[in-house]
Amino acid sequence: MPNLPKGSNKLLNAWAFYDWANSVYSLVIASAIFPIYYQALFKSAEITTVSVLGGNIRSTPLISYTTAAAFLLVAFISPLLSGIADYVGNKKSFMKFFCYLGALSCMGLYFFSLENIHISLLFYFFGLIGFWGSLVFYNSYLPDVAFPEQQDRVSARGYSLGYLGSVILLLFNLGMVMKPEIFGFGEGGAASVQAMRWSFVSVGVWWILFSQYSFYFLPKGNKSGKKVSAKIVLNGFRELKGVYNSLSENIQLKRYLAAFFVYSMAVQTVMLVATYFGEQEIAWGDGDAKLFGLIVSILIIQLVAVLGAILTSRASEKHGNIPVLIVINIIWVVICVVAFFIETPIQFYTTAGVVGLVMGGIQSLSRSTYSKFLPETKDTTSYFSFYDVAEKIGIVIGMLIYGFIDQITGSMRNSILFLVIFFMTGVFLLLRVPRNKNN
Repeated sequence: MPNLPKGSNKLLNAWAFYDWANSVYSLVIASAIFPIYYQALFKSAEITTVSVLGGNIRSTPLISYTTAAAFLLVAFISPLLSGIADYVGNKKSFMKFFCYLGALSCMGLYFFSLENIHISLLFYFFGLIGFWGSLVFYNSYLPDVAFPEQQDRVSARGYSLGYLGSVILLLFNLGMVMKPEIFGFGEGGAASVQAMRWSFVSVGVWWILFSQYSFYFLPKGNKSGKKVSAKIVLNGFRELKGVYNSLSENIQLKRYLAAFFVYSMAVQTVMLVATYFGEQEIAWGDGDAKLFGLIVSILIIQLVAVLGAILTSRASEKHGNIPVLIVINIIWVVICVVAFFIETPIQFYTTAGVVGLVMGGIQSLSRSTYSKFLPETKDTTSYFSFYDVAEKIGIVIGMLIYGFIDQITGSMRNSILFLVIFFMTGVFLLLRVPRNKNN
């Protein structure tokens, strides 16, 4: 196995290429095909609620709560696993485990049905855990493979590769769904649904196949030669406590994390529910127009996000990370207010374009900004575990609030408008982050 030096182009490309491999989950499963398939099941069954754990619940709050539960589990297990990975020095093994768990769970979504809703939701649940669990270790590699001056660009490169790769697979899946007869699925609505099921399988295959390039070149971690004991299992929580305590000595990092926690809560919620919002709240016309419109919207977001990640990287070099993040959060405030009023497809397309521009930017810049603020340490996994736990807990809170407002008001518009509070708070907290010439 090659031992590439830190900062080498081949190592940086291998790291960034995992975004190409796993981003098909976030696009096809989380954002595009699965939400459409999920809502189509309810429509074909002519029901709006389903019985889960003895109670009836609407389709969108159900998926919101399931998503929140998965993120809560990820937030809990991340410090356990990162502690073991740092102690033993095999973070790549954990990254592989979650990669394969997520990919195989995506394949399991082929069997998703309302008749077996509990088992079906478990496939969705473990797919989400696999995706986000692998990102804990993937993100922690950034300061290991790249020098500080390289991190903004390589982070943006990763997101750009992810957006482009996932668009390629989505276009292939779109062809399967729109023209199922060409792929041997027959004709009509049932054939399109069958094509959607096979698109879930294609995500798992893509994810496993392309991740092998990253796994081949990424180092195992900081080798210690130590074995896991019962004491080490809880080591991750002790490390998180150590990271938390260290924040008192790093005001810049502490205040940035507080801001990130709040605005990331809103960003991730928007990303997770955007397609469900478009499916329910926009007047598309007939079924085919809705399917085509939603997919086009997702493609717009993905393609513009590539430009957004690149432009944000350039802007941060000129103006600093924190000022750019403040501007992006202000744009998010405007997006949420506008989204409350949109009703037509053209309005949704326009909003999707702006969302894509700031989505790519805020994700890549948030990750690299955190990496820049870290103290000199080899214990990068623990710091990124803390980052990921903060993000996941924020998502849990965001999805629960979103689902609750949706359930009691019967409209996703009210939930979207509520997110304005989080973005405005994020702006205020970012203004309190101490700045230097590099941020």
